[in-house]
Amino acid sequence: MNEHEIQQLLIHHYFPVQRPLGRWRLALNFYYERLNWLCWINGGDVLKRTFDFSASLTALLLLSPLFLVIGLLVKLQDGGPVFFTQIRVGKHGREFKMFKVRSMCLNAEEKLKELIARNQHGGQGVTFKIKDDPRITKLGRWLRKLSLDELPQLYNVLIGDMSLVGPRPPLPREVKRYTLADHRRLAVKPGITCFWQISGRSEIDFNGQVKLDVTYIETRNFWVDLKILAKTLPAVLSGKGAC
Repeated sequence: MNEHEIQQLLIHHYFPVQRPLGRWRLALNFYYERLNWLCWINGGDVLKRTFDFSASLTALLLLSPLFLVIGLLVKLQDGGPVFFTQIRVGKHGREFKMFKVRSMCLNAEEKLKELIARNQHGGQGVTFKIKDDPRITKLGRWLRKLSLDELPQLYNVLIGDMSLVGPRPPLPREVKRYTLADHRRLAVKPGITCFWQISGRSEIDFNGQVKLDVTYIETRNFWVDLKILAKTLPAVLSGKGAC
């Protein structure tokens, strides 16, 4: 840079800030650039949240007759509660109540201790799954096969605990056994469906679930979410990997 160029640089950038108007223009330009940066960084999250709220509210209204039918069938089955709430871990480790249609017997949590030894994911010891879980009711197997037991999570999406698309929210006891690498799943808001829900569901072991969730986190955008949602219904109807 020669002397003339240095002088021009001082004229355009240094001398103006010596005056009140110049300092005001410089501050205004700073806040304008900062606003642009924030919009670029957070714009995707705002769009995702807007879509989540609108879609979940619409789905809850349209599916309300189906909720009534399912609720009546669950109630007639054994007289127990229709809904089941469970503490799950969300974004950055925040715990929340996740809602499901009850698909298990009334004393399912007590029976869990007896079934731990039969865990098909026992090699990793983080998630729990057994074939033909005796705690699941006859109606519950049908609900799970079609993922109808997950419909109340639309309410979790509506109030902002969850998103339509994102890693499935783990149980606190599972998170306690996470490695540092596994905690990457908690970097975003959990969802109802994600890559491993359309790629085999519970047939995928825990390590495979983590890899798919991290892939989603690193590549996520609005169009990826739409593609996953479009593939979710065929995956559910196929029944592959349903518990």
